[in-house]
Amino acid sequence: MTRVGLDLIEIERIRRALDRYPGFRERCFTAAERAYCDSRPNPAQHYAGRFAGKEAVGKALGFGIARAFAWRDVEISGRPKPAVALSGRVGSWAARLGGVRVDLSMTHSRELAAAVCVVVDVD
Repeated sequence: MTRVGLDLIEIERIRRALDRYPGFRERCFTAAERAYCDSRPNPAQHYAGRFAGKEAVGKALGFGIARAFAWRDVEISGRPKPAVALSGRVGSWAARLGGVRVDLSMTHSRELAAAVCVVVDVD
């Protein structure tokens, strides 16, 4: 079986969240993700891409906000091709699905960030 998740977010929305809510970074992003995004010339753009990526992964796995999605349980690393590491509740959920491969693609313009996740059963 193949499952797909898609997310699109306004970069300005993430920029406002970063400015207004000091705990937003720590609540939603791992230390490695924060280090990467904060090292970039336009951190909000990269935070938005990773936020969209996490949403897309959650949607593809069928593990959304309503199921107590844990933002830091999905870690996105690497470039240009992002890799996804699952842990905690999301990792357990994926394990219950059986052997799965998670493939993620992210992109952004000046105003929007988008991500598409494809989850494929490998068993």
